[in-house]
Amino acid sequence: MAAALFALSSPLLLAAAAITWALSGRSPFVAHRRIGLGGEPFWVFKLRTMWESGVRKPFCIVEYLPVSSVCVQKTKSDPRIRSRFAAFCRRYSVDELPQLFQVLEGRLALVGPRPITEEEMRVHYSGGGQLLSVKPGLTGLWQIHGRGELTYPQRRRLDLFLIQNFSFSLYAHILLKTPGRVLSGRGAW
Repeated sequence: MAAALFALSSPLLLAAAAITWALSGRSPFVAHRRIGLGGEPFWVFKLRTMWESGVRKPFCIVEYLPVSSVCVQKTKSDPRIRSRFAAFCRRYSVDELPQLFQVLEGRLALVGPRPITEEEMRVHYSGGGQLLSVKPGLTGLWQIHGRGELTYPQRRRLDLFLIQNFSFSLYAHILLKTPGRVLSGRGAW
């Protein structure tokens, strides 16, 4: 399924990468450090949707962001979202498409708790025992029940519910609900 989604979305992703590079003058993709299965750190790739104003950097395909530059809490009016195109990509999750490749690699599952940063783990998940016992996913319960509108305690409860009650029917329910939620753009910024 991930391979089919990746193949179908590749033209959109390539076009979005070209537009992003033209608008930002920076690498079209960024990598954020996250924590995966068993506490193993890995890089999550996304389409760049945020950038500071200033001098253009030399072209590279992916910019690996330092841990300190990863925003812990999303906001509706982040000044680093500098174009309508970037806002569109965030609202409709176009920026998440590179993660389909990571599903193919085996780093992410299609469904699971979202991969989080070390800072999020320390502040919001206090050790994360259960969270680290499963592979993180591209979508999960909080992506279909509020997305960015949810608080960290709400996200944590939904992630833990997903882990504790994982079943084929819950997995299928999340997969079927995700496209409609993404296409609605509700709760995403």
